[in-house]
Amino acid sequence: MPAPKFYVVWKGRTPGIYESWPACQAQVEGMGGALYKSYPTRAEAEAAYKLGPRALQQGQAKGPKPTKASVGQPLPGAMAVDAACNMQTGKMEYQGVQIEGRQRLFHQGPFAEGTNNVGEYLALVHALAYCQKHGLAIPIYSDSRTALAWLKKKKHGSKLEPTAQNQALFDLLERADAWLAQNSYPNPVLKWETDFWGENPADFGRK
Repeated sequence: MPAPKFYVVWKGRTPGIYESWPACQAQVEGMGGALYKSYPTRAEAEAAYKLGPRALQQGQAKGPKPTKASVGQPLPGAMAVDAACNMQTGKMEYQGVQIEGRQRLFHQGPFAEGTNNVGEYLALVHALAYCQKHGLAIPIYSDSRTALAWLKKKKHGSKLEPTAQNQALFDLLERADAWLAQNSYPNPVLKWETDFWGENPADFGRK
């Protein structure tokens, strides 16, 4: 059994001391300027938490490198999102799925002349808007680092060229950027750890 760790979050959704990496991750992932660090004992963690960010000796702390033991399992009640793009036709679609039970919560597309990154980003924003509409503060998982980075910046970074065929996608991208600029959300948005948990539950199964 791996030695326990205690995770101090000075700056995150809810500062405090957490006893697992997934619990800490839910507080810091997707948060700009998050400050957090792991300690081997609760006493050290409590002392560091009281001291504040000054406890960090080398600037901003980084989270521990995930391992099978530290990653644990996905947080309960969460949603996963994913997108798929047919490389032959260029048609893209995306969806959101409840992890427990694999119930599809939404699906959009197919859209002409899309990309995976665009679909992953739109899926994340759609999921956040869906949760806001239904009063849900559940975690949302995506396996796309690019989409998570765009979400953090509150603006897509696609280099996709606009055409008459993909105008609908650019309309959605504009709406997604505007939604992020005008809304805040309580949902933890987290990286789906494919190496440890297997395929994203929202995957379309076309690999």
